[in-house]
Amino acid sequence: MQDCIFCKIAKHELEAEVVYENDLVIAFKDANPVTKVHILIMPKEHIKNFYELAKHPQQALIMGAVTEAAAEIADQFNISEGFRVITNNGRAGGQSVFHLHFHLIGGQELGMKLV
Repeated sequence: MQDCIFCKIAKHELEAEVVYENDLVIAFKDANPVTKVHILIMPKEHIKNFYELAKHPQQALIMGAVTEAAAEIADQFNISEGFRVITNNGRAGGQSVFHLHFHLIGGQELGMKLV
């Protein structure tokens, strides 16, 4: 998608502090972190949201790549003992950038509050 900021980051057309990348996903530090560690993990291919991923022919591969990225990033930032992975779906679900992405947050006590 031409005007998608996350597509531009995935193509390295826009600068981001990338912490992980493979053929399917890219992960980078959130510009407005809500915790000490706040990384965005997203497929390189433009997929609008989590709901649309369910219809994608490579759904299992993409989710596997996201899971692998989350585990490697948790090790990289020494938060494997406690972190959260969140995605928002659609405007009503709090999604503000309409390119599927997952927030990996941690580095501090998260408790039961919603972030």
